[in-house]
Amino acid sequence: MMRNGRTSTTKTHALAALVTASLLVAAGCTAGGPGTPSAPQERPPVAKLAITPAHGTKKVAPDTAVSVKVTDGKVTKLTVTDAKGREVRGAVAADGAWRPRWTLRTATAYTVNAAATGTDGKPVTARATFTTLKPKRVLESGMSPLDGEMVGVGMPVQLLLSRPVTDDRYRSAIERALVVRMDKPVEGAWSWVSDREVQFRPREYWPVGQKVTVVAHLAGLRAGDGIWGTKDRSLTFTVGPRHITKVSATEHRAVVTADGEVVRTIPVSLGKPGDDSYSGIMIAQEKAADMVMDSATTGNPGAYRIPTKWNVRMTYSGTFFHSAPWSTDSQGNANVSHGCINASPANARWFYDFTQRGDIIQVTGTSRKLEFGNGPTPWAKSWEDWLAGSALGKPINGD
Repeated sequence: MMRNGRTSTTKTHALAALVTASLLVAAGCTAGGPGTPSAPQERPPVAKLAITPAHGTKKVAPDTAVSVKVTDGKVTKLTVTDAKGREVRGAVAADGAWRPRWTLRTATAYTVNAAATGTDGKPVTARATFTTLKPKRVLESGMSPLDGEMVGVGMPVQLLLSRPVTDDRYRSAIERALVVRMDKPVEGAWSWVSDREVQFRPREYWPVGQKVTVVAHLAGLRAGDGIWGTKDRSLTFTVGPRHITKVSATEHRAVVTADGEVVRTIPVSLGKPGDDSYSGIMIAQEKAADMVMDSATTGNPGAYRIPTKWNVRMTYSGTFFHSAPWSTDSQGNANVSHGCINASPANARWFYDFTQRGDIIQVTGTSRKLEFGNGPTPWAKSWEDWLAGSALGKPINGD
């Protein structure tokens, strides 16, 4: 009996072990059971921003683009401000880089603030400050008309430069930096009259009453190898009455009109043979109540030196409409001057007071043709020839 009892106990223990093992196997094949740890979840990466120029960069070219690269996210905001906290106007270009509307200024600190949203949905920001270069070679400029001036319908806008600009790349950049706004938009264009001067004229004469604002965004503009503009310029002028004077060398008279109406007919004397006056469309360039006409300024010293009054300049080379009491007997019937338009003291005084800079003075009947560039002479060229002098080769409408 004892032997049989031991046998029974051993079988009982083996059966219990088998049941336990089965339960363990069953438990190991069941997912998510109570108390079983779950697999770790991967978190979305945090966005990272990189700004170019990098923080602390110095001597940055003012026409450098600002680049913000983001990994694992998307840029949501980018601003550029100067040292005074003023935001710089600009936009993101097709290549993804931010570019200012106008070039940055030289020798100026700028701060870039960028923001992005990561793939984890969380915002991140970055900030960088850089400084633009201080140029060794500077482009200075001047403009005409004067700010606030009332001018005639033929007055061009002149931008005068301190250094020659010959490369069309830089000429094009300068033209793009010039803004002309008109309250009565008309077609016009810039044209290079020399390496140091570019002028703007409308296709036809300015409309009477036109108000024009010109802004030259030259600060930070690259104008050549190592040459940079440092200052913007602006002016506003108004177009006065339509004064057009037609001078005939064969009829010896000047017919003066205002807004299409004849207001005075003046007997005149023009240049004698050998000293012919210029024929062409000129403008009143400047006025001087008193001058000394000296032939030395025309390359012929000693021929004459005469004090004159009521002088209206028509060319750089020295053509004036002025008082000439010594030739009153010839005025209206003969040409006896050295190339100027002579009038009586009373008529010259009246014309001087009547005339505004930019008024049209058209001379006909002489054998000597006005040369383009002898003063601001935008009307000496056809519209097609004028447009050909633009580096961009296209007109603007000034709106």
